[in-house]
Amino acid sequence: MSPSEPSSARRPRVFVDATRPQSGLVVFGMTPVERHLRGLVQQGVEVEEIRIALPASSAEAAAAAARALVPEGFAQTLPIRWCHDGRAPRAELESALADARGTLLLAVDGDAIVDARLLAHLAKRGAAIAASDPAPECGAPTAVLALTAPLGVEVKGERLVEIAASAVEQGALARFNAADLDGYLTRLRRTLPPYLFCLRDAADRDSAERFLFWSNYKGSTDFFTRYVYPPFVWRALRPLTRWRVHPNVITCFNIVITLAAVPLWANGWWVSGFVCAWGMSVLDSVDGKLARLQFKSSELGHNLDHGLDLVHPPLWYFAWAWALSGGDTASWLFQSSIWMAAFYFGDRIVTRVFTRRTNRSIHAFTPLDVRMRTVISRRNINLPLFTVGLPLGLGTQTFALIVAWQVATFAFHAVRLVQCWNRREALPANGAGAADDD
Repeated sequence: MSPSEPSSARRPRVFVDATRPQSGLVVFGMTPVERHLRGLVQQGVEVEEIRIALPASSAEAAAAAARALVPEGFAQTLPIRWCHDGRAPRAELESALADARGTLLLAVDGDAIVDARLLAHLAKRGAAIAASDPAPECGAPTAVLALTAPLGVEVKGERLVEIAASAVEQGALARFNAADLDGYLTRLRRTLPPYLFCLRDAADRDSAERFLFWSNYKGSTDFFTRYVYPPFVWRALRPLTRWRVHPNVITCFNIVITLAAVPLWANGWWVSGFVCAWGMSVLDSVDGKLARLQFKSSELGHNLDHGLDLVHPPLWYFAWAWALSGGDTASWLFQSSIWMAAFYFGDRIVTRVFTRRTNRSIHAFTPLDVRMRTVISRRNINLPLFTVGLPLGLGTQTFALIVAWQVATFAFHAVRLVQCWNRREALPANGAGAADDD
């Protein structure tokens, strides 16, 4: 078998070995089994059958185990077949392969964390074997088997990783080449190679959560998002995932407190406005990660989140200028806020044109652009500046500095657009046309 063989025209089948107790470990609110299934759904992989092998048990005990692995409501939407007759995992795999009758079968451990991109890639590519070293300090080696026919050789071991190693050694299966899957993540502006590893205990689970947490950070972002907010985001994510809070709930709450800050500041209620603003700034890092970690990303949530990010900064700046100028719209201070908004939107247009022209984000094009993204004029840079300057009696001077920095940011990006106009990159294999600007 070869990784280049075309997959069957029929929908693939899935086999999950959930016979080990580690399959019940909960990672960011979900067991590994549920993560496999939600990952396939999010990737748009339609399957013919999902066979999940459980330890030998009575029908009642098996039903309870099934509910612990996959929420009943979600399980009912999928073609799941639970097996609990006590057969060894390899025997169960061979049975599933026989029933597949030439249809592609994806076999995965129920106590493994597997990149959903990898599952989708194998489902589309056809027969292969995917084996990998574990992600750093996250767990033990595991494997995903993609099969369309019996191996035809005598393999050793019961676990999939043992079967995989034996089959590769005998030439019955080809080893998956990670270079075949483009690891570039458009919305995160970074490259993340496909990962898979097995959980042995609670310590591995904790390591896996940290790995997944940092894997969902953008490759280029501002100083506060990268270095200041992570401890707060980490502490918020764990209970939110455990309670299965939908990310759109966080986004809607963010919209409320973001807009609430505008009249608060305009009326000179600075502390209340800053509480709303800083809360929004931190939670803005929560909803996206919550969506990605629980496979709940949606176009609605994405548009709400990034629409808010786009429109609210000028409203904040107008509120600051209004309060500082005493509501005098003819003052140089308020007039400068209008210029601030103009250069802000001009900068957004420049970054979008850059992306359309080069197929890459201006914030991740070169190491210089990545470094500059940490300090360019954006909310998470301007808000700390103003928070420090206002109590020191330097509100007007700080606002002038923020306006000047916005003009400088626009100029820098305009120069980069001209410099890189003809440096067009190939489109990433994952369909990255217009990458997110922020």
